[in-house]
Amino acid sequence: MPVFRSEIDVHAARFAENRAAHLKLLAEVRAIEARIRAHGDKAAAKFAQRGQLPPRDRIDLLLDRGSEWLEISTLCGLGCHDDDGGANASGGGRISGIGTVAGIRCAIDASDSAIKGGAATPYGLDKCLRLQQIALENRLPYMQLVESAGANLLRQAELFVRGGATFANLARLSAAGCPVVAVVHGSSTAGGAYQPGLSDYVIVVRGKTKIFLAGPPLLKAATGEISTDEELGGAEMHATVSGLGEWMAEDDRDAIRLAREVMAKLRWDRISAPAAAPPPAYDPEEILGIVPADYRKPYDVREVIARIVDASDWLDFKAAYGPATVCGFARIEGHEVGLIGNNGPIDPDGATKAAHFMQACGQSGTPLVFLQNTTGYIVGPTAERSGIVKHGSKMIQAVTNAPVPKITLHIGASFGAGNYGMCGRAFGPRFIFAWPNNRISVMGGEQAAKVMTIIAEDGARRAGKEPPHEMLAAQAKMIVDQYDAESTALYATARLWDDGLIDPRDSRRVLGMCLSVCRDAEARTVRPNTFGVGRM
Repeated sequence: MPVFRSEIDVHAARFAENRAAHLKLLAEVRAIEARIRAHGDKAAAKFAQRGQLPPRDRIDLLLDRGSEWLEISTLCGLGCHDDDGGANASGGGRISGIGTVAGIRCAIDASDSAIKGGAATPYGLDKCLRLQQIALENRLPYMQLVESAGANLLRQAELFVRGGATFANLARLSAAGCPVVAVVHGSSTAGGAYQPGLSDYVIVVRGKTKIFLAGPPLLKAATGEISTDEELGGAEMHATVSGLGEWMAEDDRDAIRLAREVMAKLRWDRISAPAAAPPPAYDPEEILGIVPADYRKPYDVREVIARIVDASDWLDFKAAYGPATVCGFARIEGHEVGLIGNNGPIDPDGATKAAHFMQACGQSGTPLVFLQNTTGYIVGPTAERSGIVKHGSKMIQAVTNAPVPKITLHIGASFGAGNYGMCGRAFGPRFIFAWPNNRISVMGGEQAAKVMTIIAEDGARRAGKEPPHEMLAAQAKMIVDQYDAESTALYATARLWDDGLIDPRDSRRVLGMCLSVCRDAEARTVRPNTFGVGRM
């Protein structure tokens, strides 16, 4: 394939301005992530006093040394419910991601018991459901590091019904042939007791594990019976009497050792060695200077592609037809991909081209990567007469039904049905990440304000009245402010509209890992059964 020839002047003032804007946004994200970790670090002394490891240390010990860890939704629930975005930022009260254990790539979900005892939150529940979906779609073993105070009872209305889906997914994973391993480091009570109950392999920790449907206070209230934690659901009881635990560890370190041994003994394929892949011909560091932080300023998405794909080799597909929608073939860390990006709104020709391209990639089994930066489908009399509704619908049908793995990266604007045609969250991408400059909304705030103002003015004139210009100006400002607040990358990632915010310079690495997960999933043979592994 031909090597893309960059036209970027890395010494230009605009380049420096763009870079500075991105670094500022990245610093804000990293500062919030640091606050979440600091929130958890406050409990480190308590864990040490109890002879336990903090949750992140458990994950570090579980993962193969030097292996990659792709954490998802680090900022989930930011600014929602009890998460104030500041000292009480919690990341949903759990730590979730994809990592390698004993040479096997796994989905890993850990209760962040350093924050409010790991109590379940509505957005933490959404994070868990998302990881389970990733594990099911990509045929990954699922590992749970459990220690939770249970559900936040003040949020039960937002947790109870949807929480059942986490149980159903554990059963689905086992039935699909994906091993489910649970390490119960501490409390796993009430509904949480079913986390190990629905696991194929369970490791308990002597003197620390507590697994029961009703703890001593609830038991006394319900039946009048008096019992201790250990008698009801301690590690020894479950290892020797109930049979819920397959192995009993002496402490957290021993439990993690056993979990790694379990994974090592499974008849499961190890991750494939990465193919030899030349780096991009242009420095990925330059991405920060290429992309304006303001989505309204144009640039050529091919300049970004050239700093992500192998050797900057790029084969344009129908370059002169619907040129604002960019399609083409490349490789990312050795993986063949079809890329779709945006250089402006999606017009009828661009929609037709993208639909054709997606169908061709489906035919050849080529994964699709969407670099989403669009203000939506183009509007106006010319576009309507040219069939934008028909052709835009064609593109949406193609992305919905494409039979290959789809990965989406939000790199700028994501407005209106353009989000849909470019494989937004609702269209089932295997993975969907965003840059901190991402803006996502039904439309831009200024556009929404103008629409509402025009409607109000027309209504007043039809009633024979003078439009209340001062009131409408105030309303317009309120709408712009609301849209500005609700369309930011932080707002979106807090609500799990993506799988997390990444540094633009890490795009190649993240996409490469996601593509590797998808490739291994397509090649993997699992041995499903009817009901999952039932406990005897």
